[in-house]
Amino acid sequence: MAPETSTRPLALITGASRGIGKVLALKLAARGVDVVVTYKKNADLADETLREIRALGADGITVQLDVEQPESIEALFATVTEKYGKLDMFIASAAASAFKPVAELKLHHLDRNYATNIRSFVLGAQAAAAIMPDGGRIVAITSYGSLRAFPTYASLGAAKAANEAYVKFMATEFGPRGITVNAVNGGLIDTDSLDYFYNSVPGMAPIETVLEKIPLQRKGTADEVADAVDFLLSEKAGYITGQTLSVDGGLTVVAPPFWADTTSPLREAVLRSTVDGDGSGAADVS
Repeated sequence: MAPETSTRPLALITGASRGIGKVLALKLAARGVDVVVTYKKNADLADETLREIRALGADGITVQLDVEQPESIEALFATVTEKYGKLDMFIASAAASAFKPVAELKLHHLDRNYATNIRSFVLGAQAAAAIMPDGGRIVAITSYGSLRAFPTYASLGAAKAANEAYVKFMATEFGPRGITVNAVNGGLIDTDSLDYFYNSVPGMAPIETVLEKIPLQRKGTADEVADAVDFLLSEKAGYITGQTLSVDGGLTVVAPPFWADTTSPLREAVLRSTVDGDGSGAADVS
């Protein structure tokens, strides 16, 4: 069967059925990009995402994907190649890990973390670049655990750091073919994953104690991360490659002693804002 011909660009997003991946899929669709929506278990969520994509005037397909299995990644790209014959954008958004102290990480945790978060990105980027004949964009969504150490995040944080290192090497090697490779590093982003980390990991610190230490004093949104990825996928970012863009409200530029831990009179010099229970707040400029 001959591949379909379309004048619209094509993006493949792992984990596009929910969270940041879904928000990004809809942003791309709104500007005329067709989207390959992958999912692991919930086909209904993927189908709903595709319906929303089509309502915005774009198109796409849903494909089941288990990023932990190389044969599943191979089958995904075989489907994309057979149907479309090419790819313009590859975004690695899907991730999973065990949240445990380093001393409690078992062999199966290490193996699954590598397969799910590192190997899948490399295999996906290899396969994507192979069907980007006219240049393209590759973006990995990472997190501030690649830059800072905090409780129970060693496994996923180390994986995200590895992906950011791969971004640099891929940018160097894929660049002569017109392919840019970048990462977007999210801070405390208001998603199901953040809710699980702060509310389901036994003994985890209350998120409010963290939010007050961020310069912008609030959680980020999936929209804000998706906007950053969308920019790197656009023509405006054609000369940006090998970079990691942090979307974290300033989280990774602060260090102890934190302004939130100061007292009068120093505290009033900067902390003139109020933070409500969900971490949102507006500066008092009076």
